[in-house]
Amino acid sequence: MVGFILRRIAVSILVLLAASFIMYVLAANSGDPLQDLRDSTAANRDQLIAARVAALDLSVPAPLRYFLWLGGAAGCLIPFAGTCDLGLTISNAPVLDILPTAVGSTLQLVTASFVLAIVLGIVVGVVSALRQYSGFDFGITLLSFFLFSLPSFLVAVLLKEFLALGFNSFLESATSIPIWVIVLLAVVAAVIWQAMIGGSARRRAIVAGTAAAATIALLVYFNVTDWFRNPGFGPVGLLLLIAGVVVITTALISGLSNRRALIVAAANGAISYIAYYVLQGLFDISTVPTIIILIVVAVVVGLITGYLVGAPDRGMTARIGAIVAFFSFALVVLDRYMQSWPAYVDNPRINGRPIATVGAATPGFNGDMWISGIDTFTHLLLPTISLLLISFAGYTRYARAGMLEVMNQDFIRTARAKGLPERTVVMRHGLRNMLIPIVTLIATDVGALLGGAVITEQVFAIPGMGQLFVASIRRVDVNPVMGYFIVIAITAIVFNFLADLAYAALDPRVRVVA
Repeated sequence: MVGFILRRIAVSILVLLAASFIMYVLAANSGDPLQDLRDSTAANRDQLIAARVAALDLSVPAPLRYFLWLGGAAGCLIPFAGTCDLGLTISNAPVLDILPTAVGSTLQLVTASFVLAIVLGIVVGVVSALRQYSGFDFGITLLSFFLFSLPSFLVAVLLKEFLALGFNSFLESATSIPIWVIVLLAVVAAVIWQAMIGGSARRRAIVAGTAAAATIALLVYFNVTDWFRNPGFGPVGLLLLIAGVVVITTALISGLSNRRALIVAAANGAISYIAYYVLQGLFDISTVPTIIILIVVAVVVGLITGYLVGAPDRGMTARIGAIVAFFSFALVVLDRYMQSWPAYVDNPRINGRPIATVGAATPGFNGDMWISGIDTFTHLLLPTISLLLISFAGYTRYARAGMLEVMNQDFIRTARAKGLPERTVVMRHGLRNMLIPIVTLIATDVGALLGGAVITEQVFAIPGMGQLFVASIRRVDVNPVMGYFIVIAITAIVFNFLADLAYAALDPRVRVVA
């Protein structure tokens, strides 16, 4: 393993040096960085040109200038190699000052969409594969190809028009969902759920009726309680959601017949539900580190309870306890955010129209952690959905194809022949092996996403990595381009290395050797 890691580091350094040299020379020769000053009519134009030439070493040929840049960049990558210095922009701003801001904006933008696309894509793709050639499978295939073919700028514009402007107008006028919309959503829910569950005609009819009734009841509850202006789970809703987390987690990992696992899951769900009442006062004065500490404590309690109660399979019950604790406490935190929604909407800076269409934050807006978090959410909602829809399509297709291939393998037939439950065959044997190609796709996508969603950032005016790269290329500003390149290259190298290690964890036939 040590030899493998050292060899990969050595190869990565060589690749990084060669690629950075090519990138630097191409960027430096893509135009004239002095063009704006040459066209200037300022009286001190010659002095400005001389100052920029001196600051950026433009008198040195680009191939040699690369090594001057490399001397400063080496201090950022290699300990004791000197001071970290990525140079100046053509506006004399240090690249190290503007790069973290751009990286932070991009991470805020892509993280949620990336995680949701992976989770939803894998879940939907697996269900589609298990219901091969069903109505649900055909519907998901059609939807995936449709979303995959949509241009990102068109998705962004449609979201602005119909989701942001439409929802804001809905809040301003009336928050009562029309009857025809309730009926339509109930029919859609019935069709989707019966296709997902499958089975005999009687079973499908029961599932469809239950889904339609639940949808109608939920939407009527929204109308009666004016939920969109005063959202929240409430004690009853939170209890039902936590119970759902307990049942679903236990059913997927161990099966509901495992009493110890069910007891561990129920205990951690109950602890989170009690925390809903106990911690309300603490939430009022909480900060982000406080919430992170509370979540870590919840997960640790889940691991401990699972280990203590879960004999003989302590590892499995500990995982169940940790997962239930995390998601149950996350629901408690989410409910506290929703309690701050009315105060956010009524803020004069928001003026009753909460869903933003541009920017990463409301200018001049101040508030506590909860209200500030809602402001960030409302600004990132549309670009996150835009990126999610497109990425979801790709992950769904990969997950479906991978699951179909795995489920037709000999070891799956052997597992079924041994009498293993279908849940065990799918979750422990099929899903684990299906994830191998997904790991490769994730490692590739991380670098691309961190590079910035250029079109999405442009449409929603988010100052991320994509906008930094495009603006720097237009101005022939080489140092920010190289700062961008360093971040993307290192991210790609690290995640591809992690993907190689993940192969060995997912597939016991793969071994990492020197």
